[in-house]
Amino acid sequence: MKNNKGRRYAVGVDFGGTYIKMGLVDEGGRLWVRRKLPTAGRSQPEEWIAAVRNAFDEMIKESGVRAVEIAGIGIGVPGLVDFERGFVYELVNVPGWKDVPLAEIMQSQVGKTVRVDNDVNAMAVGECMFGAGREHRNAVFATLGTGVGGALLIEGKLYRGAYSMAGEIGHISIDKDGRRSPQGRGGLEQYVGNRRIVERALRELRRGRRSKIRTLVGGRLDRITPREIAAAAQAGDRLALEIFDFMADCLATAFASLTYILQPEVFIVGGGVAHSGKVLFDPLNRHLRERLSQPFASRVQIVRARLGNDAGTVGAAALVLH
Repeated sequence: MKNNKGRRYAVGVDFGGTYIKMGLVDEGGRLWVRRKLPTAGRSQPEEWIAAVRNAFDEMIKESGVRAVEIAGIGIGVPGLVDFERGFVYELVNVPGWKDVPLAEIMQSQVGKTVRVDNDVNAMAVGECMFGAGREHRNAVFATLGTGVGGALLIEGKLYRGAYSMAGEIGHISIDKDGRRSPQGRGGLEQYVGNRRIVERALRELRRGRRSKIRTLVGGRLDRITPREIAAAAQAGDRLALEIFDFMADCLATAFASLTYILQPEVFIVGGGVAHSGKVLFDPLNRHLRERLSQPFASRVQIVRARLGNDAGTVGAAALVLH
């Protein structure tokens, strides 16, 4: 790596359910060195911290960056966090992570500043600094994947709420009589999370609906993922387009409520499903405008996040560089 003398760097850590992704990021948002570690076998706090510490040391050695130029480590985790303390209350989908003072432990091991936040908040900070949010002071971020994550930018600052847990868009109720979950009733991600999208496709296919989705998985319905549904929709498949229209309408229901409360300039949408392109964004724009009065509808945009697969890593580093 060609070192830019005098630059500041931070290591970003994106704690995913499948992989721990790490990157050495400079103050301009450029990724210099990467690491990708399987989460399996490293999911418990002690194992995870040891693996991240070792990878951190290896990355710094490989980069040739001087220790004094490393501002610290930023960590994005999929759960509830007290940002001020770097304290992880709970990772709902990762056993063993409950009441973990992660920043304190990591900081004692590496001797650098450590910032810990919810992974979507971290992505939002990255998009604010280096991506689609750079031109805006009021924005709502949403990530679409296994669940629906969210973050709020208000007057140029990430809004975390009274206890650092604000912005949980995926749990906004869009149906007062809807599905129950540990997070409440009728929550958005109970209708548009990856598992729910696949369930909807399976239900219709088992009823005998004809669809390119079946062809794309060679008749193996257990292999259906949102990727195949998106590919079928892009090819004009009727069932797949219906699924995306339903998903877009659910998202628009939540976005409309947020628009009336916050009046953001823009909704920035990322995550795996956002790669679907027009089959998601065209009906999402249409349904949102159907649900808003003209003065609100004419002043809000929906755009795709720009940082792509690096959003979590760059965003986590941005927690320190910000």
